[in-house]
Amino acid sequence: MAAIIPCDVAIVGAGLAGGMIALALRRRHPQLDIRLIDADDRIGGNHLWSFFASDVTPEHRWIVAPLISYGWKGYDVAFPGHSRTLDASYYSIESDRLDTVVRAELPTGALMLGRKVLSVSPTAVVLTDGDRVQARGVIDCRGMGDPGVLDLGWQKFLGREFSLAEPHDMTRPIVMDATVPQLDGYRFVYCLPFAATRMFVEDTYYSDTPDIDAEALGARIDSYVAGRGWQPERVEREEAGVLPVAMGGDFERYWVNGGKGVAKAGMRAGLFHPTTGYSLPDAVRTAALIADARDLTGAALHELTHNFARRAWANRGFYRMLDKMLFKAAEPAERYRILERFYRLDPRLIGRFYAGRSTMTDKARILSGKPPVPIGRALRAITEPATIGASRGKTA
Repeated sequence: MAAIIPCDVAIVGAGLAGGMIALALRRRHPQLDIRLIDADDRIGGNHLWSFFASDVTPEHRWIVAPLISYGWKGYDVAFPGHSRTLDASYYSIESDRLDTVVRAELPTGALMLGRKVLSVSPTAVVLTDGDRVQARGVIDCRGMGDPGVLDLGWQKFLGREFSLAEPHDMTRPIVMDATVPQLDGYRFVYCLPFAATRMFVEDTYYSDTPDIDAEALGARIDSYVAGRGWQPERVEREEAGVLPVAMGGDFERYWVNGGKGVAKAGMRAGLFHPTTGYSLPDAVRTAALIADARDLTGAALHELTHNFARRAWANRGFYRMLDKMLFKAAEPAERYRILERFYRLDPRLIGRFYAGRSTMTDKARILSGKPPVPIGRALRAITEPATIGASRGKTA
């Protein structure tokens, strides 16, 4: 027999955004009756999220600090004509860690995992088994909405975590190694040294399509690992993913298509950095915003999250313009030159860029000097209408 389950706040989607909101609400309002709902039986799925220290402001670190699995004091980048070490702290969060922390923080009954959702409204969640969660307010965090209303390129990747037979000699992550052959757009390899005999290696592409050839990418990872002289004993974990790189689109259509009148967070709300596709900094900000709210009714949460996401989209036009230059003005095999030039700039500017907080001076500096793409093509890329619903934007 179907049941009606009452609560204060229902969070649909137990990924990074949903998990952080649940943690923040629990810590700020321990008396709240929260439900965290997901079709998966694990919180966070199978993911690794990384971020720079400057992505999270000091007043919000209480949200993310318990989730950190690894940290380093600097990182490296490498391009055909330029290599550099940057003195900036870098951190990674494993989905297993998110799962452990959320389970420990939330009381018994708050987790509704392995439960598929049929529909959501501002105050209710209907499950496929007929049960209904009746809440004061609902927040939808179920991941990417309809990409067909946005003009998108893609950052796609395959990553493998290796156990090595012998210790490696890396002390810092390589956030971008673009000395590899440039295939399918801008390609780089990403390496995280988790321990002396544990290494995570990811093959990443800024591509026109979201399609992943896992077999080909896996072979390229194996070739890269062999070229570094590392000796894998086994693959501990593998993950693949596709992130949106936004060049334009209709934010309001994206929002409404994800559910009219329903509060949203994470990718569902369009809250991701237009250039990197990363959602962690926005997920932290959203969790803090909701935790500080006094009114947690459905209508109030919708207004709060919609206004926050709308302002973020409006303020990030500069990044979408740069993405147009990357995808529409640069030849795919030459896209690396844009990043190579960017990584010659001031480290503080680079940090603000990734945090989505570039100043007017930063923007002028990024655009100054000889551009790494032909000026005529850059101007055409910037001024041409957005390509909404094209082949590269229909699937994710």
